[in-house]
Amino acid sequence: MVISAKSPVHSVLWLIVTFFSISGHYILMNAQFLAIVNIIVYAGAIMVLFLFVVMLMNLNDIIEPQKNRLVQFAGIISGGCLFLIITAAITKTADSANLMQMKDGDYGLIKNLGKVLFNDYVIPFEISSVLFLSAMIGAVLVGKKTQ
Repeated sequence: MVISAKSPVHSVLWLIVTFFSISGHYILMNAQFLAIVNIIVYAGAIMVLFLFVVMLMNLNDIIEPQKNRLVQFAGIISGGCLFLIITAAITKTADSANLMQMKDGDYGLIKNLGKVLFNDYVIPFEISSVLFLSAMIGAVLVGKKTQ
């Protein structure tokens, strides 16, 4: 639907739905942190930016010119070649049928990430938080009008 939607705004909205479905797959793979980051960063911030850009461009008023038949034929040929390469890569993979076996089912949990982050990497974490704080203060100072 992202590709086949007639309106650019509808296309962006379907892309948000796609990002939520990718986050659902992350949850099914027991990677909750990646799912939350995907929702916050992609579906939240970047898609809002895309939506504002598309709405500001006002793409509905412009009539798209017809493409040359040679360009359409080249697109069909290149898309078919890409499809064949991806199909061959998937079918020839020897390890595609093997499943990864885990000792515990707690890989990818946020609790484990928090333990490692606040025990083993507490100094780099605090240094990065001070760096982000100084960047926010700098952005406020640069954006503030002087009198």
